[in-house]
Amino acid sequence: MATAAAPETGAYARVEGTRFFVVMAVVMSLTIVAGFVLHLAMGRSSFAVPWPYHLHGMIFMGWIGLYLAQHVSISTGNRSLHAGLGKLAYLFVPAMVASGTLIMIVVARRTGGPFFFHVSEFLWSNIMVLWCFGALAWWALRRRRYSGWHRRLMLCAMAILTGPGLGRLLPLPLMIPNSWLITTLATMIWPVIGIYADWHRDRRVHPAYRWGLSAYAATFAVSMALGYSPLGIAVTEWVIAGTPGADRPMEPFLPDGFTM
Repeated sequence: MATAAAPETGAYARVEGTRFFVVMAVVMSLTIVAGFVLHLAMGRSSFAVPWPYHLHGMIFMGWIGLYLAQHVSISTGNRSLHAGLGKLAYLFVPAMVASGTLIMIVVARRTGGPFFFHVSEFLWSNIMVLWCFGALAWWALRRRRYSGWHRRLMLCAMAILTGPGLGRLLPLPLMIPNSWLITTLATMIWPVIGIYADWHRDRRVHPAYRWGLSAYAATFAVSMALGYSPLGIAVTEWVIAGTPGADRPMEPFLPDGFTM
């Protein structure tokens, strides 16, 4: 029995753990890319948009490339490359938070956001969970010497970024008025998978998942409360006042003649 149990610990367990995070990085990244590619292919998205869209896209796609490169480099044992690339994350994370906040305001003012989202929930919740991503990613960077914390916190942070990809793959117009809630809950499946993997492999769950997922869930709950509060709606109305975004209903709706 002792001999049979030995492979489950030590180097074998570390290899299995690393392989899991590489697979998760690939799947989450492909989910994001697939959502955008699908909408481009169906003509629902276009490159004919103002410059903040392009800036946002370049920064976030650059992050996906960095995220994948970090997992591949550490899985192949190239620690020097991993450490070198990791320094770029200290530049990417604040750039993502800044450009992401900018694009949410631009979209709200330009169109009011996707028609299947409430304008105020779109503005408040998107911005707040983006800042939650920034906090979790920064925390993960500060814990880079502790791989258990580092890669799990980063997985929780990356899960937040899968929202736009998942949202483009799900039939969100059919999910009104809960489209944003469903999208957000769908992104939480990634940390849940991580929790299951921990339990299946080690019969325990690393506390990084509890902290990361709890922070995400709490941020989302607060953002929804603020977004639907009189203060939140007043701020949203102030942001979009005098712009095309103010011409659409505040509540989610189906445009006349809409078809899937």
